[in-house]
Amino acid sequence: MAEEVNFTKDGTVDYKSQPANKKKTGTWKACLFILGNQFCERLAYYGMSSNLLLYFTNQLNQHRTNFVMPLVGAFLADAYLGRYWTIASLSIIYLIGMTLLTLSASIPGLRPTCHKKDVCDATGYQTTVCLVALYLVALGTGGIKPCVSSYGADQFDDADEVEKGRKSSFFNWLYFCINIGAVIGSSFLVWIQVNIGWAWGFGVPTIAVAVSVAFFLLGTQLYRYQKPGGSPLTRVSQVVMASLRKYHVKVPEDRSILYETQDAESLIVGSRKLEHTEEFRFFDKAAVEIPSDHTDNSNSINPWRLCTVTQVEELKGIVRLLPVWATCIIFNTVFGQMWTLFLLQAEYMDIRLGKSGFKIPEASLSTFDHLGVILWIPIYDRFIVPIARKFTGHKNGLTQLQRIGAGLFISIFAMISAAILEIFRLRIVKKHNMRNVKTPPISVFWQVPQYFIIGCAEVFTNIGRIEFFYEEAPDSLRSLCSALSLSTAALGSYLSSLLVTIVMDISTRSGKEGWISDNLNCGHLHYFFLLLAVLSAVNLAVFVLVAKRYTHKRAVGTLR
Repeated sequence: MAEEVNFTKDGTVDYKSQPANKKKTGTWKACLFILGNQFCERLAYYGMSSNLLLYFTNQLNQHRTNFVMPLVGAFLADAYLGRYWTIASLSIIYLIGMTLLTLSASIPGLRPTCHKKDVCDATGYQTTVCLVALYLVALGTGGIKPCVSSYGADQFDDADEVEKGRKSSFFNWLYFCINIGAVIGSSFLVWIQVNIGWAWGFGVPTIAVAVSVAFFLLGTQLYRYQKPGGSPLTRVSQVVMASLRKYHVKVPEDRSILYETQDAESLIVGSRKLEHTEEFRFFDKAAVEIPSDHTDNSNSINPWRLCTVTQVEELKGIVRLLPVWATCIIFNTVFGQMWTLFLLQAEYMDIRLGKSGFKIPEASLSTFDHLGVILWIPIYDRFIVPIARKFTGHKNGLTQLQRIGAGLFISIFAMISAAILEIFRLRIVKKHNMRNVKTPPISVFWQVPQYFIIGCAEVFTNIGRIEFFYEEAPDSLRSLCSALSLSTAALGSYLSSLLVTIVMDISTRSGKEGWISDNLNCGHLHYFFLLLAVLSAVNLAVFVLVAKRYTHKRAVGTLR
């Protein structure tokens, strides 16, 4: 009995596929390697991507590139490879891509021929090599992103209340390390690209990726591993198909007679059994056993006709997450303004640092947001959580849904702050009759409050969302649900573009200048920021309703 206490109860194993020993594996001793990996990887990513548009425009004469890969990596991790091998293999692909990108910017023949600074001609071959490198980078970084947070959380035993209580801090410090790396990458490495050259500008991030891979592999013997559960798409399809086939079957009042395995473990490898819930009862039909469910009149079950309660609840769990997921899209629309309209606003402000004449690279302005996150995470973890715990009685101070809601509320003030600054800027323009002057005498540092407020909102909403989707996802779908959570960033960006298109179409009718004018001094950018503030307030109200009605996942027992 004493020996059993030394092993995890959530089904994790060690690198030899033996039950994971709590004293020798997992917790912070394993997570330190994951945090180091993410610090280096994010440093490399932001160092490479912050100025990528400039490289595409000036060096390759290209104008757009887009990568969406998180769902691929998440599917591989949950279904077949497991999180460790997904991260390890895609990190190698990431490193190959970064190496090829560095070579394409440094080796004669692969490097575009430049007549003078930022005036270059790239051949089709040179462009192709660069694009191949970027697609490899996209596959690598996009694929590992949803797996890393889940893999780090796997190092804490869900069945151990002490270890489970430390998991929330892990998400905080993971985000902290990510933003430390982002600050260095989007400032120092951007400076290298602008002032030294693209060869070193891409070379240093490549070295950082190599170090990140080394960090991850060094922790191999300390990690805990979750076994992959097979294709989640197949299991979900089986529930949907079985439910449709039994649309005429009535679900019994006694839910205990719904089909489930008698063993302590679930039929899904690496997943605990889930208790039945009353929502989405149509899918319960898939777990109602009838004679035709058996194959060839034998005792074997046709999985496309009969599914376990756990399998049904797995699908319900995904459906329950969707309303929460949807309410995070508006937040990411606000978040995305840092790389769009905040930068446009900054173009009409003084970007010089004091009287030194040093100009802050526009690609580095998001550093203010990262600094805000770095400031707020220790405050949240060390001060807000203990204080909130006294009022709520919750071990983490705030529940994950409360934390997300707090961030949604705070994000409203980021847009109000940006709108107030724009009103103030336009008044100076009007007062000094400077409509045709692009940089009136107002410092870009007045943007710092709006960046810091978004940083604070991130600490609440983004970290809370990552933790929430991990905790509420079925055990065998955690990477996939993390990828679903991350997809709100892309959708927030698309929504922002859609809103801009609609606003410009309406506001420019009858020959009017429009809210977002080619000359911002003649526009009304503050109206757009206030529109986002109103949409954020409505979104918050919807989120509160969703959160009140949310039914939490209830796992049954342990896996060992």
